Amino acid sequence: MATLSLSRDDTVVRLPSGAPGSGTTLHAALRARRSTRNFLPDPLSLKEVSQLLWAAFGVNRPGSWGRTAPSAYNWQEIAIYAVLPQGTWRYAAGAHSLECVSSEDLRAATGTQDFVATAPLNLVYVADVDRMSQAREEEQGFLAGADAGCIVENVYLYCAAHGLGTVVRGLIDRQRLAQALGLKPTQRVVLAQTVGRCAPDTRH
Repeated sequence: MATLSLSRDDTVVRLPSGAPGSGTTLHAALRARRSTRNFLPDPLSLKEVSQLLWAAFGVNRPGSWGRTAPSAYNWQEIAIYAVLPQGTWRYAAGAHSLECVSSEDLRAATGTQDFVATAPLNLVYVADVDRMSQAREEEQGFLAGADAGCIVENVYLYCAAHGLGTVVRGLIDRQRLAQALGLKPTQRVVLAQTVGRCAPDTRH
């Protein structure tokens, strides 16, 4: 399995095929779905990151640009930022690639719990309210949260099916993280999700 070797010189990383092969059944994945907050520091492979991002919110209907998770009015306003030890990349679903946002290790900025700084991958879900012009302002947060929640559950099921641990998180210093990611005023951090291999005997 290819290792995840990224460097600050990698402005765009083309990912291998994202669609996972045959695996466990949906029923088995649902039975195994759980949260963990104790992760090994072991890096994920490039293949695992590729398949995880495709499962989260990748293009599953080429030509129509339909995605693996629904979004209100098909706004597709949620962007996924992959925060790794080597830096932070924005997932470009259409090209199935990673676009470099920062060469710094920003993992500690993705949440207030200690484990986020050492886990191998933190996903940050960012909503661009510019894409939600049909919604009233008071509805935008609710709809963005619902759309991000659909993506979160895709990640949970992928992790359950492939022996990885994950937990969704809302305890975030959003202003600090938005600044670290260089977000525009119309972009808002919704949720974050940590992914990695579970430390022994820590699943719950």
